[in-house]
Amino acid sequence: MIKPIAIHLPQFHPFAENDEWWGKGFTEWTNVTKAKPQFEGHYQPHLPADLGFYDLRLEESRIAQAELAKAYGIHGFCYYHYWFNGKRLLHRPLDDMLHTQTPDFPFMLCWANENWSRRWDGNEKDVLMHQNYSEQDDIEHIRFLIEHFFQDNRYIKVNDKPFLLIFRPNLIPSVEDTIARWRTVAAESGVELYLGFIKSPFYDPEDFENQGFDCGVQFHPDLYLAPTQEFPPLIDRIKHRLGIKDSVYYKNYIGSYKAYVDKQLTLPTPDKSTTYPGITPGWDNSARKRTGAIIFKDCNPDDYARWLSDIAKRYKGDDTYLFINAWNEWAEGNHLEPCQKWGRRFLEETKKFVEQFGGLL
Repeated sequence: MIKPIAIHLPQFHPFAENDEWWGKGFTEWTNVTKAKPQFEGHYQPHLPADLGFYDLRLEESRIAQAELAKAYGIHGFCYYHYWFNGKRLLHRPLDDMLHTQTPDFPFMLCWANENWSRRWDGNEKDVLMHQNYSEQDDIEHIRFLIEHFFQDNRYIKVNDKPFLLIFRPNLIPSVEDTIARWRTVAAESGVELYLGFIKSPFYDPEDFENQGFDCGVQFHPDLYLAPTQEFPPLIDRIKHRLGIKDSVYYKNYIGSYKAYVDKQLTLPTPDKSTTYPGITPGWDNSARKRTGAIIFKDCNPDDYARWLSDIAKRYKGDDTYLFINAWNEWAEGNHLEPCQKWGRRFLEETKKFVEQFGGLL
């Protein structure tokens, strides 16, 4: 059985740090609604349909998300978890979910262990929140997760082991030591961990399978495998050469989603014993970045369905998870949640896939 897990961004609610860094009331919707088409046929802005501009502080919003996901065959959510030496960000929806015990929907965590910077507006060197790794922090971090998350009966487990991902293992000075420390502390509480890492050469060229992890998870898009950047239209090239007007093609990467999917269909299947497959319905982060954006043109449910079908053939008869990036990354143009252009089409293709190849969950 192939069980889809959708990566979930808990950014859609205001909190004090965002008010300070970006302005009062800032949420991810602020970026989303400012987006504009950058060229003819460019799908922007991505605006929500069925669920609207929700606030994840509301229990009703969290329940509506889970009910929609469940109805279309999503097995659970993988929430980004932000921990900075005991300081957490974007934690309100998760804490409320634990407190209220709703929604009744499987979940797991991925530690997003990068520094927070102003990269959204092009200034990656302006760090807002630092990650400082230490032995003591490793111990406090895993104890916190064991106490507050891993005991929850909704938490996703593999062979009764809580499944935890690390987004950027290469940023941890000695990730092998951290993992060993986590396992020792967890064992003292009678917990055995199942630890994975986000497997994307674009983020981490190194392979971490031999550094104590149980698995890797494919993360798409893998921009090292992105299709060749498209040439600007002739008129854009002429204006650029004459110094009349800069083209969006010269300031951003613009490629084809169809070509990216075509490429995935030609690649060998990774070792199924150590790697979970991944997929994305698209990518376009121009809502966050006015220059240096990565835009996949022509993202559409039909090519997404072709990719799903290929994954189904490769993993037919296997028990595995399929990680979908993402459930609600609206400012990166990759979301299963219904939008005003495609409605529920991506969800419908996901449900067809689950019904045909995974058995409706």
